[in-house]
Amino acid sequence: MSRPLANAPHSMFRSLKNRNYRLYFFGQGVSLIGTWMQQIALSWLVYRLTHSEFMLGLTAFSGQIPAFIATPFAGALADRMNRHKLLILSQSLAMLQALVLAGLTLSGTIHVGWIIAMGVVMGLITALDMPTRQAFVIEMVEEPHALNNAIALNSSLINVTRLIGPAIAGFLVAWTGEGICFLINGLSYIAVIVALCMMRIKPRQRAAEQAPLLQHMTEGFRYAFGFAPIRALLLYMAAISLVGMPYAVLMPVFAKDIFHGNAQTLGLLMGASGIGALASALLLANRKNVLGLGRWIIGASGIFGLGLIAFSLSHSLLLALPFMVMVGFGVMLQLGATNIVLQTIVDEDKRGRVMSLYTMAFIGMAPFGSLLAGSLAAKIGVSQVLLYSGILCLLVGWWFASQMPKIREAARPVYVAKGLMEEVPAPIPISEAE
Repeated sequence: MSRPLANAPHSMFRSLKNRNYRLYFFGQGVSLIGTWMQQIALSWLVYRLTHSEFMLGLTAFSGQIPAFIATPFAGALADRMNRHKLLILSQSLAMLQALVLAGLTLSGTIHVGWIIAMGVVMGLITALDMPTRQAFVIEMVEEPHALNNAIALNSSLINVTRLIGPAIAGFLVAWTGEGICFLINGLSYIAVIVALCMMRIKPRQRAAEQAPLLQHMTEGFRYAFGFAPIRALLLYMAAISLVGMPYAVLMPVFAKDIFHGNAQTLGLLMGASGIGALASALLLANRKNVLGLGRWIIGASGIFGLGLIAFSLSHSLLLALPFMVMVGFGVMLQLGATNIVLQTIVDEDKRGRVMSLYTMAFIGMAPFGSLLAGSLAAKIGVSQVLLYSGILCLLVGWWFASQMPKIREAARPVYVAKGLMEEVPAPIPISEAE
């Protein structure tokens, strides 16, 4: 038996007391505005050049499939090497990619082949960046009780910028074209690179002798899939990513063909999703600890699935926007809660490898879903694709709920060992007491 311990000091912004995390938070905030601008501008550029739902899916596939292949290697590197330096490298490479894309677009030489090639390059950079970034959070906040808050605040930051970036991109694309958005994104990386260089990071203890890289990766796979809570969370995220996350790839089609709008309409749709996601991220940031997040993950699946179903049946922009808020809320709640639980229960020496598998499940499965969604949309229509996606998300949530008893039983000793719960002696049966 076990019960929760007294909570650590509580504040929605407690992780910002750490200088390193504060530098990262504000530097990343500038960079993320540019990232969202590029994402919106790029999807609009592809659809403007091709008028093809399939090409939207193919370009998304090209940008995400490298994460499926390369992320496990990156996770092993994040456990073996200096994460701080790896993150500076990945951000510098991402800046270069954005500037090249801007040069091609502004010079008028851009075409779909270049977009796919640049997508593959960015996918490889993301494969290195995401597991390293996820594992690096614990080194920035230092205090274990602030880890959950730092993860939730990072989600909040993503969604605040998700409101700002698409709105700016929609205006700039309509006024000047997509190239300016790519240029601003490239320059925005300077902020986060400077912030990373200003950090003072304590050296992390690493084993003097390390196993070969492939053996190191295999050890991470065995650990993750041999522990029921991590295995269930990774499978859950992979399934949601496959059947639900491709909704974003199809948003340009809804903006242009269903709601008869333009790039600003696309910005409104993504902004509405961002409002919902921001609300759920702030809700997570206000939580005191990780206990009870399993139920939140199940509820998030229901909200996400029902939001997709309702949105797919909408043919009016005003009616669709509230459902996009609902979709964004469900997406971020399940992503944030899953991340927090994983970061809490994972062993420190395997953090990079487990977070690489999380990235592989979240981003690595998305390209297959994007390609499938784009192909199906060309045959049966985008509304039908999102309807089926919503139904499948509800089924994934039902499966995860069926796994909860096993997850709780396996996770309880970890929570006790980490000081989140305490053991309560079982009552002595009356027959034995006598």
